[in-house]
Amino acid sequence: MHIITQAETERFKKFLDSHESFIIAGHKEPDGDCIASTLGLAELVKRLDKKAYTVNAGPFKRTELKKYERKFKTKLKNALFGTKKTALIMTDCSELPRLGDIDERLSSLDTFIIDHHKTADADPNNSIIDPNAPAAACIVQQLFENIIGKPDKSTAEILFFGLATDTGFFRFLDETGKETFEAASRLVDCGANPRTTYDDITGGKPYSTRKLLGVLLSKAETYFNGKLVITIENIEDTRRYGQEGRDSDSLYQLLLSCASVQAVVFIREESEQTCTLGFRSRNDIDVSAVASVFGGGGHKNAAGALTEGTPVPLMKQVIDEFSKLF
Repeated sequence: MHIITQAETERFKKFLDSHESFIIAGHKEPDGDCIASTLGLAELVKRLDKKAYTVNAGPFKRTELKKYERKFKTKLKNALFGTKKTALIMTDCSELPRLGDIDERLSSLDTFIIDHHKTADADPNNSIIDPNAPAAACIVQQLFENIIGKPDKSTAEILFFGLATDTGFFRFLDETGKETFEAASRLVDCGANPRTTYDDITGGKPYSTRKLLGVLLSKAETYFNGKLVITIENIEDTRRYGQEGRDSDSLYQLLLSCASVQAVVFIREESEQTCTLGFRSRNDIDVSAVASVFGGGGHKNAAGALTEGTPVPLMKQVIDEFSKLF
């Protein structure tokens, strides 16, 4: 993990000093890191006696995020636009379309980007992008500590939640993860509770998600001598079991735990014309490169894409792309 430098901190602080109000937004269909980094930034801004407006297009599908939904707006007041006093901070993503359908006027605002995705691309003068950071929340934590100081208990809890989400509760860290564990330790010292955070992330799932998980496991097929696993969720599956509390993380974890499996692809049919592709991998298999072929991106071992097409033809294309890796 890259340690945020004094120059990077000063660059962000200068941006904050140049404006009075901040719209803070993360990607649509948020995950824990998106929510945590957004709320952490909002607290930082408020501690500087400036106004923060947290927005997200949603939907808040994950069970563990439901309690945070009320903290986010989906529409913005007209008074926020047409003035240089208002700026936009994007977190956990670097492209405006990833924010979803919020307000097209966001593109007119002075913008600062905080992201940790490998495929992120932004003006280096108005961004902090660290592909080696385990979570956007970890970047926000460092900025908070450098500018404000120690976070209070509630801020430490939400930042720990984001860090725990994107590290698979630290399962994805390797021997280079010393700084990340040290950052987590500082949050625990400020009041974050690892046990309750784990319960929040893993508990409270609707029973229907377990039934859907069984269906997806039964559909899973292996390729390249068991190195690749692909499974598909059709529209009919979604209609039967619903979208509430979807738990793809458990699906990936179960399939990646199988002997020989190096990568998992989850194809979800969103409509008759579009599908989302979820990619997870182990070790040196770079699934962000595969996701980019389908217009997506992400990290080396976790990526995704929303693309046009139907499940079976897309599955064949995915297999073709993985043939270049295996």
